[in-house]
Amino acid sequence: MSLPLLSVEGLHVRFHTPKGVVEAVRGISFEVGREKLGIVGESGSGKTMAGRSVLRLIRPPGEVRAKRIVFDGTDLQALDEVAMREVRGRRIAMVMQDPKFSLNPVMTVGDQIAEAYLVHHKVVAAQARERTLEMLAAVKIRDPERVYGLYPHEVSGGMGQRVMIAMMLIPDPDLLIADEPTSALDVTVQMQVLAILDDLVTQRGMGLMFISHDLNLVASFCDRVVIMYAGRIVETCRAAELQSARHPYTRGLLASLPRIDRPVGELSVLSRDPAWRDGAVVVDGEMVG
Repeated sequence: MSLPLLSVEGLHVRFHTPKGVVEAVRGISFEVGREKLGIVGESGSGKTMAGRSVLRLIRPPGEVRAKRIVFDGTDLQALDEVAMREVRGRRIAMVMQDPKFSLNPVMTVGDQIAEAYLVHHKVVAAQARERTLEMLAAVKIRDPERVYGLYPHEVSGGMGQRVMIAMMLIPDPDLLIADEPTSALDVTVQMQVLAILDDLVTQRGMGLMFISHDLNLVASFCDRVVIMYAGRIVETCRAAELQSARHPYTRGLLASLPRIDRPVGELSVLSRDPAWRDGAVVVDGEMVG
């Protein structure tokens, strides 16, 4: 069995506030190989903080501690900031939730993608432009030449998300962290973006951390699923086996979702048990702890 691309063990993320310490992530451990790993949970469960921690994007008053965060044999916690900048973008890239807030409003989308390439490759501007046009075509944008010269406010939400994916993938990273990349898109565009991600991950042999709150989407798209609740992982399983999940929190989330094949008059409301915060964890169908 090949070694995982990313290994995270005992990750804690806390924020010091005037009202005390807030534990956003509480001692989670997981691995990502050259696969599609879904991380799901409600808002505030800690899934985004987990993704940002890998790239050391948590700033004060946030505090990150972990037993180990190892990427492709490199201890990320041991790197200084200069070395970490070489990892960000070039080896590990992250697609944020809303492209309208992630893109520079005073630069054309083409120049922003080309800049991401120039930062990590010693090439002339003409080569960066050519590579950018190829990347725009790879994410299924028609007429890349025209879109290259557009500003962020001139593109739709779906196109903006494709631009962000192109920008993150142009340095050819080994791991992509996608933080709810389809949450603001309609279903048709959502499927198109997922198909693009699937193709690129498959073709490039990358690893993908797909952060989402949509269990049905993750079950159909990912290979494995990690379920987070209150800053900790409560269950991990194969995506194809998600409907057979055993943890009561996961079962409650699934029961609260509408289904076309089994319509019900009234959806279930999730009743949270305080014991879930520190109770047993389910790993591949088996209770642990």
